Amino acid sequence: MRPDTFTYLTDSAVRAMMIGALESGDNGWVNDLALPIDSNDASEDLAWLGTPPALQEFVGGRTEKELAEYHFSVSQKDYEGTLRVPKKTWVRDKSGQLQVRIAQFADRVNGHPAKLISSLIEDGEDHTCYDGSYFFHTAHSSKNSGTQDNDLGATASTATAPTAAEMTTAITAAIQAMYGFKDDEGEPTNQMAKRFGIMVPVPFMGAAWQAVTAAIGASGATAMLPNLQTKGLLSLEVLVNPRLTWTTKFATFRMDGATKPFVLVQDDAMRDVITLGPTSEYCQLNGKCVVGVDWSGNVAYGAWDQAVLTTFS
Repeated sequence: MRPDTFTYLTDSAVRAMMIGALESGDNGWVNDLALPIDSNDASEDLAWLGTPPALQEFVGGRTEKELAEYHFSVSQKDYEGTLRVPKKTWVRDKSGQLQVRIAQFADRVNGHPAKLISSLIEDGEDHTCYDGSYFFHTAHSSKNSGTQDNDLGATASTATAPTAAEMTTAITAAIQAMYGFKDDEGEPTNQMAKRFGIMVPVPFMGAAWQAVTAAIGASGATAMLPNLQTKGLLSLEVLVNPRLTWTTKFATFRMDGATKPFVLVQDDAMRDVITLGPTSEYCQLNGKCVVGVDWSGNVAYGAWDQAVLTTFS
């Protein structure tokens, strides 16, 4: 809103503004990487189902096979954010700054799941997922899958500053590993995959972008990854995550799978916005206005075979 059209904001206007921003706000890559589950229970017991059997020749009747089940629990946590604004600031604001800060407040809420998932990603080598192994691990195994590795190494002249060519090689190896993963029936898990997210810490941003988008590679050769995207064989997106403290690592995620590498459990009924503006009894007694928001939920590891960690050395 332009400053010359700004008028005094009522409690209901601020609340409506906050709710609108929460409902329409962008949560970045969360929808691509996390399976959303709405729950009104304090703790959600989830059954991560195995994969269906492959087809076989129909001889002598049907061969029935049950889906494997892997159980884990996700406990919801209650979060709140409260913004206190002096009454005179609220009433006298003519520049629209209050609206700007309300929008930023909503961005904080919308970005909270990404903050939680970022912690899971960073801790993936030390925390277990549904199969009992660390999320990023060299020896995942379930039923007929065989032993599988989604914790890869890669070579770089400087591990903390890989070149675009080194990033290209490492990204290709990660995608290749993902195509090779098999489910608990011994069938390829990601044979239909085409869309991948390359999540990097800020220092890797330039090399990752160049590896994914630069049409000309080293020594003037045609760059492989951009060429594959041009032909429609792959779709690659660089996800720059400032929350990652990695200095030698990045992660590759499948973004078009039916399953997801993470689970996001949240209780929409518990999400609420409160406003105590200039006309509220609280503000009249304390000289302060309040805008608050509540959010309940939590995140957990999902399908490890939709993710690969790469560490440069």
